[in-house]
Amino acid sequence: GRGRSIWDDFAHTPGKVIDGGRGDVVCDHYDRYKDDVALMKSLGVQAYRFSVAWPRVLPDGAGRVEQRGIDFYSRLVDELLGAGITPWITLYHWDLPSALQRRGGWANRDIAGCFADYAALMVRALGDRARHWITLNEPWCIAFLSHEIGAHAPGLQDRALAYQAAHHTLLAHGLGLQAIRAAAQWLQHETVTE
Repeated sequence: GRGRSIWDDFAHTPGKVIDGGRGDVVCDHYDRYKDDVALMKSLGVQAYRFSVAWPRVLPDGAGRVEQRGIDFYSRLVDELLGAGITPWITLYHWDLPSALQRRGGWANRDIAGCFADYAALMVRALGDRARHWITLNEPWCIAFLSHEIGAHAPGLQDRALAYQAAHHTLLAHGLGLQAIRAAAQWLQHETVTE
């Protein structure tokens, strides 16, 4: 049920990936997460930082929730906790839903509100068990490698768009942090009243 991301589109553009690789299936953590967690446990790993794929839980970036995606991350968090491994969740690691890119992506100011809504959704889904949240992985890469240099998805080369994207990633971080805090307070209230 996962929607397409800008990396799906980028990797399927001829000449963008060395040797024509597409990355459609790589380590397959989605299907092998139990084995991966068992391996982490055997290595003595105490914390695991993973990224939620925004298009896996909101295929269009907003609106319809893909419950199978939420359920996967819930199972992953439970598996980690059962193995004594603390989950650290990154909400955005460069995989913007393609549907949002068609609306201007990070160059569109509305993206910050979409991100805040997505952050709140994830904290409400997992925040009863996961306490550590990271909003955006490497905002500089999101803005400049992706929008000015063109080396990362969506592969644009426009300095003005890069500066807009930089501003909007910072705005998304701020709004996302507010949403995380609000959702965490909501969870605490729900726990106390049940």
